[in-house]
Amino acid sequence: MSQRNLWRAGAAIALAAVILAAPALAQGAKPRAVFKETTHDFGQVKQGDVVSHEFVFKNEGNAPLVIEKVETTCGCTAALASEKTIGPGKEGRIKATFDTRGYSGRLARYVYLVSNDSESVRRELSLVAEIQVPPSARIDVDRYNVDMGLVLEGETPSAKIVIKSAGERELKVELTHESVQFFSGGKVLTSPLYLPVGESREVEMRFPAQAKTGVARDYVLLKSNDPVRSTLSVYVSRYVVSRKELKDLFERYKSVLKDN
Repeated sequence: MSQRNLWRAGAAIALAAVILAAPALAQGAKPRAVFKETTHDFGQVKQGDVVSHEFVFKNEGNAPLVIEKVETTCGCTAALASEKTIGPGKEGRIKATFDTRGYSGRLARYVYLVSNDSESVRRELSLVAEIQVPPSARIDVDRYNVDMGLVLEGETPSAKIVIKSAGERELKVELTHESVQFFSGGKVLTSPLYLPVGESREVEMRFPAQAKTGVARDYVLLKSNDPVRSTLSVYVSRYVVSRKELKDLFERYKSVLKDN
């Protein structure tokens, strides 16, 4: 065989070897996300603080790491602070922010990195904090849904709720509704209601004369100095009937009423 033919044969064999080895090489090329830390403890923070931390990771694989998404399942936000595609040997960052308003005690919140890392497609990251709650007012209401039942057309119905100061500071409450009058102890409430710690007060809600028949619904707002629940709503429902409808109902069920 001539030297040229030997060279061609060698080149063909080398090319075939490369083609045969390509799948194996491709199969061995994998990204790998390695984090410096997967948990960060903020220690003690005050309720209402907004705290942030950056999780740093490195692609220690031999193929590009592709970030599909960053998820949260809590009252926090997370954003990828780097490129969505991280080359081998390169670093990426995820910034997580946690708003502590409305939370108390020791809590853990989670962030998830979803990528093409076959060893850990959905990597869990956690934020831990001990949330300190300063002395504050706290509102308790005996019920948030009031069913007034049947109300006669033209009647001015009323309902009562009990508000309690359950915190460590005086509670200030303002009840609002465009057409409802509020009474306490038989007197009209013309200013916010102030309740010392541990005290309760019954508040009467008087509705205007019912002009329309059928189902009627209202939301009464309670605005207070409770830092966790500054605005609450009490749902009030009733069914307004006319005098004729009430008479028809009485006639229909007269025999049942007599038996009872």
